[in-house]
Amino acid sequence: MTDEFETMTVPELKELLREKGLKVGGKKSELIARLSESSSVQEDSADIPESEVVHDDQSISQDDSESTDDDDFEDDFFDEEDDWDDLHTARQKPVLDEETIAALSFRAKQKKKQPAFRRQEWYRYKRLARSSWRKPSGLQSKVRLNRKYRPPMARIGYRKISSVRGLHPSGFEEVMVHKSSDLEGLDPETQAVRIGARVGNRKRLDIHDRANSLGLRILNQRRIDRKGDL
Repeated sequence: MTDEFETMTVPELKELLREKGLKVGGKKSELIARLSESSSVQEDSADIPESEVVHDDQSISQDDSESTDDDDFEDDFFDEEDDWDDLHTARQKPVLDEETIAALSFRAKQKKKQPAFRRQEWYRYKRLARSSWRKPSGLQSKVRLNRKYRPPMARIGYRKISSVRGLHPSGFEEVMVHKSSDLEGLDPETQAVRIGARVGNRKRLDIHDRANSLGLRILNQRRIDRKGDL
């Protein structure tokens, strides 16, 4: 049974753990050990003779029968949805200490208080409203002079807490990769993968498969239909 678990990917192992009501976090070796323990417990329970099993026929009520009907309906609905499991794959979570969790929460509060920085005279021209903020220039610029009722300027005081600077909102450290060999040596508990924008579908699929086998989370993973030689 252990050899069968070794050939499975991390999302498949997590799906089995979710069906058995077990914890889905950890590395691939931990997931395999958890599944092996649960399977051994089930085999031990199967060895118990039927005479020792206690049957309670009076425990089945009308509510239970209604719930079974609902379960049958849900099973029929899920059978019709082929890609339902792919849409609900559990994501890898980072392993963070209490200080980092508190710092990330504080940074989220800082972002909520930060105003929206608008470019000078963004309300007058549509092209300026769509562009990003730029430092205002001009000798008589009211925004540069910080006059009242003018849009705020980006200043150093709006900078976020330094202890979690550069981290993803989930807490992962982002690592840019362009090929599957770049995944070697990465820590799935603290680092996450972001695939380059110019990477093609062929290399992207290789990165997806390799990252799933290593238990790494891809921050910009996309759904790619495997057609032809893909």
